[in-house]
Amino acid sequence: MWRQVQDTEIDWKAYMDEVEGVLNGTYDYTQLKGETGPLVYPAGFVYIFSIFYYLTEQGSNIRLAQYIFAALYLLTLFFVFRIYVVTKKVPPYVFFFMCCASYRVHSIFLLRLFNDPVAMVILFFSINLLLQDHWNSACFFYSLAVSVKMNVLLLAPGLLYLLLCRFGLLHSIPKLCICAVLQVLLGLPFLLENPTGYLIRSFDFGRQFLFQWTVNWRFLPEFVFQHRAFHLALLTAHLATLLLFCVHRWPRSGQSLLALLKDPAQRKPSSHRLTANKIIFVLFSSNFLGVMFSRSLHYQFYVWYFHSLPYLLWCTGTRILPGLAKILILGLIELSWNTFPSTALSSGTLHLCHGAILLHLWFGVPPDETWAPRPTTHTPTKRKD
Repeated sequence: MWRQVQDTEIDWKAYMDEVEGVLNGTYDYTQLKGETGPLVYPAGFVYIFSIFYYLTEQGSNIRLAQYIFAALYLLTLFFVFRIYVVTKKVPPYVFFFMCCASYRVHSIFLLRLFNDPVAMVILFFSINLLLQDHWNSACFFYSLAVSVKMNVLLLAPGLLYLLLCRFGLLHSIPKLCICAVLQVLLGLPFLLENPTGYLIRSFDFGRQFLFQWTVNWRFLPEFVFQHRAFHLALLTAHLATLLLFCVHRWPRSGQSLLALLKDPAQRKPSSHRLTANKIIFVLFSSNFLGVMFSRSLHYQFYVWYFHSLPYLLWCTGTRILPGLAKILILGLIELSWNTFPSTALSSGTLHLCHGAILLHLWFGVPPDETWAPRPTTHTPTKRKD
């Protein structure tokens, strides 16, 4: 079907212009730009889209680019489904919504050719590696995803928590070094040319967003949307909520947060045990909180958390939200993201749905609390009193 839709790319030509500048020998990030503005993504983006540049005849073969992104879409679904198969929390009928019911996600992948899907497919691959206990490789690919687009940093608090759970403070340092060293190596040509320019452009946390593209704050006056006090309030709310989850929702009942700093061998045997559900609950909730308190969400940002929404709605052991209400929330979120241009009603609806998910995560029983070990074949043993 997407074959018959006229090309509607937005940033593809700009991406190609930006990487073409690098391929022509310009390594000063302040001099790299496309038709929509300056290059604002880290170095991993440059390398990956340089490959796309050559594969698509300097970006001119849009049809081939769409085939490449179709493959990325299928690969994303494969990695996401592996996560859901392992965690066993979401009923199978919800997969229809994930595969077939989102026009916006299909558009982001197949028509718009944004860099967000590239970052997310690498991220989901790294999460699969975490579930297989390959932490070094997972950290490597997580950092690679960050180097494509820094929205992946929204999962960093959750990843740090998991590293401390699994390894303690001392043994987490090498894993963090993998993330840091990769960023330095990827950015080295640009850091040698203009380190300040590279860091400011590729990791610009103070970037101003245009009010006309916001999906989540349309009901606010534009001067409030652009005001620094509003941005600071959102950051404060984000950090406070993260802290609350880190203290009260991510650990098992009765566990001390300070115990994370200890070597796992010095803890109680069941303390801070990592299961598949705990890994996914921590990462997905960390990401969701970042999205919820974002200064602005643009339409392509939907893929940041779309594939995690079913898990967030079905993972907790609570009956506060029946199945039909969860489906309704998914539908309203989809409707909000498909409303163009956004309206006060669509933005308000999106926040109401986010608020419902947040309350569901807060008051529900975390999945790790209801975890039960796999049945094993027991041999007769002498009982120990």
